[in-house]
Amino acid sequence: MKFQTAIPAYLADEFSMYLENMESLTDPENPELLTNYLKVLQAQLATNSSVFTGLVDQLAMAITRSVRINSEKLAKLDITQPPLWADVKPFVGVHTDARATITQLMEHSEDELKMAVLLVHLYNTYDATPLPAEVEIDDRDHSEDPYETYGYDE
Repeated sequence: MKFQTAIPAYLADEFSMYLENMESLTDPENPELLTNYLKVLQAQLATNSSVFTGLVDQLAMAITRSVRINSEKLAKLDITQPPLWADVKPFVGVHTDARATITQLMEHSEDELKMAVLLVHLYNTYDATPLPAEVEIDDRDHSEDPYETYGYDE
C-alpha cells in the first residue's frame, strides 16, 4: 500500500539512513541478508532495550519485525510536526514475543520509539517510483529548416 506521504523535516535524516540501510541489505542474490540482520538487531534490542539510544534508524530496523502498523489509519494523522506517542500508539500492534521490550522502550525511550515507528510507517508507505521526466516542448517553427527536424548537423 503506497501513499503520497511527504517525509517531515524532523525525520528526514533518520529516514534517509533507514531507507539506505534497508535497500542496501535487500540483495536478490542473498535474500536472507536483510532477514538475518533484522534478527540480530531484534535480539540485541531484546537483550538491552537501550542499546539503540540515539540511533533511531537502527531502532526502527530492530522493531520492524516486531510491530504491525495500521498505515492506512496512521496516514490520516498529521505528522508534519512531531505527534505525541499517545496519538501514534493506537495504530501500532506489537507481536507477543516483543511486548516486554516495547514496554521497556515506552518507559525510557518513548520519543525514540515513536520516531522509529514513524520511520517504519513511512518506509512501508514510501513510493520510490521515480517521477516521469518532464517533456520539453520545442515550440519553434521548424518549417524553414528541414534538417533540424531530422537531427542533422549543419
